[in-house]
Amino acid sequence: MSFRNRSEAGKRLARALQRYEGLNPVILALPRGGVPVAAEVAAALKAPLGLVLVRKIGVPQQPELAMGAVVDGAAPIIVRNEDVIRHLAIDEAQFKRVCDQELAEIESRRRRYLGDRPPIDVKDRVTIVIDDGIATGATIRAALRATRMRAPKTLVLAVPVASTEALAELGKEADDVVCLEAHEFLGAIGFYYSDFRQTSDEEVIEAIAHHSSDAKAGETTPGPRTGGRARRH
Repeated sequence: MSFRNRSEAGKRLARALQRYEGLNPVILALPRGGVPVAAEVAAALKAPLGLVLVRKIGVPQQPELAMGAVVDGAAPIIVRNEDVIRHLAIDEAQFKRVCDQELAEIESRRRRYLGDRPPIDVKDRVTIVIDDGIATGATIRAALRATRMRAPKTLVLAVPVASTEALAELGKEADDVVCLEAHEFLGAIGFYYSDFRQTSDEEVIEAIAHHSSDAKAGETTPGPRTGGRARRH
């Protein structure tokens, strides 16, 4: 196994992101699994922690197979996996029905995790989006596109483990990509963690409450831009 658990992965990822300390970064996690990873990065970089509420749009009868992803916002961002849609002959009514269900779940989770807390403002700030691993990349791609629309100064994708194919595509969405381990044949993300137990809602709520303070917000310094090329550490 590559990592003992998400917390250890987060500490290792934080070391790879150390150059962003002092640049007033914002950390955004994909719940739920990305939150324990991102919490360690937020602590190390002395940065506030927020969420990107994104849901996979699963194929009817095969919900684990993504035909897209959706991110909440003033105008929801939808990313379609056209290859899957075409191969399985998914019609627009089917796609919309599942998409609407996932949007309702996003709204429920926002209330549960954030209550009345407003989202952290990422405009003109270094913004680091974190998950616990990336297989196909559809979900994180939607998260990056939605975050880009909020006008960050520098958009960074950081992840402990990912497929090389997904990283190549995601490099087009982010200004910097930091991945500790990239594998051509990835398999399941859980294979790379000794402890990959499900993160609870309570853990998400506690982490956000502990790291959500934006008191350090202030003037930022331009962060490095790397043209979206992934680094391995």
